[in-house]
Amino acid sequence: MGLARGWSVALHGVEGVPVEIEAQVGGGIPGVQIVGLADTALQESVHRMKSAVVNSGREWPAVRILLALSPATLRKSGSRFDLALAVCVLAGAGVVDAGRLADTVLIGELALDGRVRPVRGVLPSVLAARDAGLRRVVVPVAAVAEAALVEEVEVFGASTLDQVVGWFAGEALLERPGEPPPTADSDFPELAEVVGQVDARRALEVAAAGGHHLLLVGPPGTGKTMLAHRIVGLLPELDREEALQLATIRSVAGELPADPLSRVAPFEAPHHSSSMAALIGGGSSLPRPGAVSLAHRGVLFLDECTEFPRHVLDALRTPLEEGEVRLARAEGAMRYPAQFQLILAANPCPCAQPREDACRCASVDRRRYAARLSGPLMDRVDIRARMAPITELGDPTLRGEDTARVRARVLAAREAAAARWAAHGWRTNAEVPGPELRRLSGLARSVVRPLEQRMRAGDLSARGADRALRVAWTLSDLSGATSPDRDTVDSALYFRERGAA
Repeated sequence: MGLARGWSVALHGVEGVPVEIEAQVGGGIPGVQIVGLADTALQESVHRMKSAVVNSGREWPAVRILLALSPATLRKSGSRFDLALAVCVLAGAGVVDAGRLADTVLIGELALDGRVRPVRGVLPSVLAARDAGLRRVVVPVAAVAEAALVEEVEVFGASTLDQVVGWFAGEALLERPGEPPPTADSDFPELAEVVGQVDARRALEVAAAGGHHLLLVGPPGTGKTMLAHRIVGLLPELDREEALQLATIRSVAGELPADPLSRVAPFEAPHHSSSMAALIGGGSSLPRPGAVSLAHRGVLFLDECTEFPRHVLDALRTPLEEGEVRLARAEGAMRYPAQFQLILAANPCPCAQPREDACRCASVDRRRYAARLSGPLMDRVDIRARMAPITELGDPTLRGEDTARVRARVLAAREAAAARWAAHGWRTNAEVPGPELRRLSGLARSVVRPLEQRMRAGDLSARGADRALRVAWTLSDLSGATSPDRDTVDSALYFRERGAA
C-alpha cells in the first residue's frame, strides 16, 4: 500500500485556496473514491485520468484508490484537479517520486489521450501557491506566460501527462517561461474628435479627475457613446499591483488578454440585453465575475441604459457604494472586487427625435421612460450632462482640446487629491466617505450653504449633498485651488442638477 501527497489549488471567487491531495493506493476491492466535497465534474475526473494514464503508456493500478482533498469543508469544483490527482495516484503506485511531488503544485485538465488542457484561474492559483510557501508549479503550456506573472515561483509548462511523469523521473524537460513581450504603447481615441459639446466635455473631464459617476443625456447622434469611450485616455495608468489584480479577475472569467499586465484602465460596455449574472457576476454552477468586476479600477459604460431592466440597474447600487460584489452561496460568500466608475448614456425620451421640440411622446410615456433609472440609483450619479444636437461640422472652432492637454489637467488634479487624502488611504475625491469628507474638509458654513438650502427644500438628499461636495473638491483641484469656495459648490450643483435639466 502506497501513500502519496501533492498539491493543487481551488478557486473561491477570485482567490485561490491551496488544496492538499492525498492518494492511498492499494488494499481492498479495486475502485476509486474521491472524498472532500468534490462536485460532479471532479468526480468525473476518475474516468478522464484513468484513460489519460493508460493512453500515456502507463498502467492504471488495479487496486483500491482513495483520494482525499483537504480542506475537506471547502467545495471543490471543475476539472482543474485532473493532473494533480493522476500524478498522485502514480506516486502512490511508485511510478512517480513521492518526495519530489510533495512540494509541487499541479494544475490542469486531462484529455482522454493524456494531453494537458488549460483551465480558468491559473493566475490566482499561482498567487495562492506562492502565499502558501509553495514555490514550484506545473501548469498547462498555454498558461505558462500567465503563471509567470507571479514572481518568486518556478513555473513549468506541460503538454502531456507522460511529459510530467518523465519530468518527475528526470527523463524529460518541461517548458519554462520566456521573456515577457514588450508592452505596446497605449493608443487612445482622440478627445478632439468630439465636435462641440463643451459642457459635456467639461463634465467628462471632471468625472475623470475625481472618479465620479456620470450620466450623459441627449438625442441619438450627439456623440454620447463617442465621448464616453474617450474617458480611458484621460485616466491614469494602473500600477503593477492594480494591473495584477485586474489580470486575476480576467483569468477567473476566462478573458485574459494577450497583454495581461496592461496598464490601461479597463473599459467594459455590456449590451443592454445582459443578464444580472453577466453584469454583476454569479452563475448557477460555476460563478464568474461580471462586467462590474472586469471594469475594476476602470470604467463601466452602459449605453442606452434605459433599455436595461430596472432590477438589473438597481443591482449596481451596492457595488457602487461598497466597491465589491458579494455572492452568497450555501458554502459561503464569494467576493469580487468592483471599484469602477459608472458612465450612463440615455436618450431623453422613447421616440428619440434629433430635436427635442419634435418629440411625439406623451408626458406619461416620458415619465415612465425616465423612471427606468430609479431615484436611489440616480442619487449615486455625481454628474449629469446634456448633449445638444450638432448643427455644424466644418467649423474649426468647434474642435476642442486634445486628449493630451485634458489628460495633463486630470492627472494634476488626481495628484492633488491623492496627496490630500494619502494619510487615510484614499486616492480620489469620489472614494472619501461622506462623514469623513465633512469632518476633514473644514469648509465654512457660507461655502456649503447652497447644499443645505437644497436639502431643506427636499431637492437633495444627504448622500447627494456629499456627492456634490466631492465634485466641488474635484473642481477645486482642477483649478489649482486649495479648497472649494461658494462658486465651486454652485458649479458642482450645476453639474448635478441643472446640467441635466
